Amino acid sequence: MSRREAVFPAERHALYEKHGYSAAIRSGDLLFVSGQVGSRADGSPEPDFEAQVRQAFANLSAVLKAGGCSIDDIVDVTTFHTDPENQFPTIMSVKQEIFPTKPHPNWTAVGVNWLAGFDFEIKVIARIPGDN
Repeated sequence: MSRREAVFPAERHALYEKHGYSAAIRSGDLLFVSGQVGSRADGSPEPDFEAQVRQAFANLSAVLKAGGCSIDDIVDVTTFHTDPENQFPTIMSVKQEIFPTKPHPNWTAVGVNWLAGFDFEIKVIARIPGDN
């Protein structure tokens, strides 16, 4: 059985400490990344929605890198949205930049009414590259 190993980006984010969770857990050849939001280094939300989405992807990339992965290693995506109907055009535009080629990862989008002051959150599962 694989042991769980916590993974954090090089510049640890204030949110992890404040809310008591790991940025990601490595288990075998999989990396389970906690929901990433568009937070600045101090944990505060990026105020502009598109900038918040882009920052969430940047934060996600930093966690993936710390776990030995990249965006290309993502197999499953779950996103959370506070106002899906109005936010989707922006989200889809950014998402198409991040995942420009097929095959795209699985994706589940969920509308929610609260994200601790944020408007977008993304969590993923990635396969860690290696000899497997």
